[in-house]
Amino acid sequence: MLLEVRDIAVGYGGAPAISDVSVDVGEAEIVSVIGPNGAGKSTLINAIAGLLRWQSGAIHFGGVDLSAVAPHKVCSEGIALVPEGRRLFPGMSVEDNLDIGCYRREARRLRARGFERAYTLFPVLAERRQQLAGTLSGGQQQMVAIARALMSQPRLLLLDEPSLGLAPSIVGEMFRVIQMIQQEGMAILLVEQNVGQAMEIADRAYVLEEGHIVATGKPQVLLAQSRIREAYLGL
Repeated sequence: MLLEVRDIAVGYGGAPAISDVSVDVGEAEIVSVIGPNGAGKSTLINAIAGLLRWQSGAIHFGGVDLSAVAPHKVCSEGIALVPEGRRLFPGMSVEDNLDIGCYRREARRLRARGFERAYTLFPVLAERRQQLAGTLSGGQQQMVAIARALMSQPRLLLLDEPSLGLAPSIVGEMFRVIQMIQQEGMAILLVEQNVGQAMEIADRAYVLEEGHIVATGKPQVLLAQSRIREAYLGL
C-alpha cells in the first residue's frame, strides 16, 4: 500500500476527534471517506497532510514513517492537499497561485510540464492565467486549488470537500477531472459529502461516524446496505 494509516487518534484540547482510525490507499487508487458533519473526516485528512499531529497510532507513506517527518516536509514526501475552502491567494493571478505549488526542488525542475498539465486539465485556467484568483467563479477557484496541488508533482492527492459550494453542473465536471487525474497514475484520498459522486468514482470507501470507521469496502457493497443508503443517500 502507498498510504497506511493505523489506529490513529487525534484530539483538540483533550477532546477526541478521531480514534483508532485505519485507512489504506494503494497506488493509482481512489479511496473515498464519507460521513456526516463532525465525523472527523477533515481531521483525518489534515493529519495525513501533516497539519495535525496524532496522539497515537502510525501513518506510513511509501514506506516512510511520517511521525519522523517535520510537518512542513510532508509535501516533499509526495503528498499534496487541496483544503476545504480552497485557500487561494485572491490578490494574485491564477498563474502565480499555481507557481506557489511547485516550490519542491523536483517540482521546480518540472515547472513547465506542471503548467502544461494544469492547463490541459483545466483549459479555462489557461484563458484566465493573468486574472486575479479572487475574481474567478467558485468552480474556477476550485480548479486552481487542484491544479496548484498537482504542481508539486505528488504521488498522493488529498481532496477535502472539493464539491462544497459548487453548482451541480460544475460538480460533475470536477469529478470527471478527478478520474482523469487517477488515470494518469495518481492515488487520491477523497473526503466528500456528495456521497453519490464520491461512491461512483471510488475503488474503495470508508464510512466515518463520530470519529470511528464503522464500515469499509467497495462502494457497491456499502451501498447495498440499507442503513448506509438511508443515512447518506436518503433512499
